[in-house]
Amino acid sequence: MSIENIWYNNHPLSLALTPLSWLYCSVARLRRQAYQRGWLSVSDIPVPVIVVGNISVGGTGKTPMVIWLVNWLREQGYKPGVVSRGYGGQAKTWPQVVKVNSNPFRVGDESVLLARRCHCPVVVSPKRVEAVQTLLQTFDCNIIVSDDGLQHYALQRDIEITMVDDIRRYGNRRCLPAGPLREPLSRLASVDFQVAKGAAMEGEFSMQYPIGSLRSLSLVRKTQELSALRGKTVHAIAGIGHPPRFFMRLKDAGLHLIEHSYPDHYPFQRQDIYFNDDYPVLMTEKDAVKCLGFADERHWAVPIEAHLPVNFAEQLKRRLTQ
Repeated sequence: MSIENIWYNNHPLSLALTPLSWLYCSVARLRRQAYQRGWLSVSDIPVPVIVVGNISVGGTGKTPMVIWLVNWLREQGYKPGVVSRGYGGQAKTWPQVVKVNSNPFRVGDESVLLARRCHCPVVVSPKRVEAVQTLLQTFDCNIIVSDDGLQHYALQRDIEITMVDDIRRYGNRRCLPAGPLREPLSRLASVDFQVAKGAAMEGEFSMQYPIGSLRSLSLVRKTQELSALRGKTVHAIAGIGHPPRFFMRLKDAGLHLIEHSYPDHYPFQRQDIYFNDDYPVLMTEKDAVKCLGFADERHWAVPIEAHLPVNFAEQLKRRLTQ
């Protein structure tokens, strides 16, 4: 029995866990109120802070949203920097400045991907305030994007953007452990923007994310179009929050898959990506940063490019001017 069955179906175990869910929601509300009322201190950040997060666990498209946001901010004349938790990183000390060639096992896979795709300073720490302080002391940034951290209330924020997966949505709409919610749904009333990864509902903006050219993990600058593999059999590897979504995108493109699912942030080793055949091996960009050291010409990263509607950018620009 998987957690997916409990959270995203009407499983009886979810009902049994409901009292714990009520307790979790109550604690989440009290914690947020403690920061709002000044019982717990909130940092004073001298530049605007935009938080991209979610109220549910699992993959909701935060990383492509952050990449889009950083590039958009640069086009508006800002000098953005990114802070993140560095989830899965095994560094002995924090904060850590992340470079394009940083070890993902030290600073986290998502942070290395952000450094590669955002082309801006990236600093990670479990304590976001410390990451922000290091970012501002080390680099010339005049706006900060926090990858995740919606519930990290010690970090002052000026704009909140929440993400949701358009298929799984909010599951059974219960808080942990009975459901996937980190905070009750009422929390959405206070955020500035709600963005759906895929089809949007009322009050949401739709983030579309077409697949770009496949990128070789072993040969620099070598690419190929996904359409070149239409009708062919490939190995598809995913160690992300919701692997079926990745697999579905590849199937929709006409590929025949041999699927390999792993837990989110899985620490890939060489034996995990080699098979007794010559089929191409496709994986997400987040997984690819952990496999660069032992991949060969069969291994390809599948990049996605986020696209947001014009009215989202217009409203965000107005909000920033305030």
